[in-house]
Amino acid sequence: MNQHITRTEHSAPARQFTVLLSPTRRGARLARLLTTAHLSDWGIACDRAAQVVAELAANAALHGRVPGRDFRLGITVHHGELLRIEVTDTRAERLPVASVPDEHTENGRGLLIVEALADRWGVDSGPVPRKTVWAEIDLAPHPFTGSRKPTTR
Repeated sequence: MNQHITRTEHSAPARQFTVLLSPTRRGARLARLLTTAHLSDWGIACDRAAQVVAELAANAALHGRVPGRDFRLGITVHHGELLRIEVTDTRAERLPVASVPDEHTENGRGLLIVEALADRWGVDSGPVPRKTVWAEIDLAPHPFTGSRKPTTR
């Protein structure tokens, strides 16, 4: 399992983008589109990132929604080697859990998708009432194996 609950510290980011979005399906869709546009502007092609953002933003809109409070999307690229995605909402009491839903259930697979596409993911709680669900994608090949997870299409 790729889930980690502790935050990984990194050196100063090379590129960073943060935006507040409404906790709606439209806000979740905009999060994915903005991520794709910014990564493209930065010369990074990573289809996995768009899907991870789509799942995390949809979760923030569905499970983290508090009327009148937006969710925050943050994407950071550290030296062209690591992409970190963060989605912060104001429902700290509702921590996400990746679990396998009943086979007849139509939803509930978002975090399983995140787990499959991200190299690492986790949750940072606080300050109350916030929580941040984050995912990291290695953009550079691993120094020992020379491989990385393939980009999905």
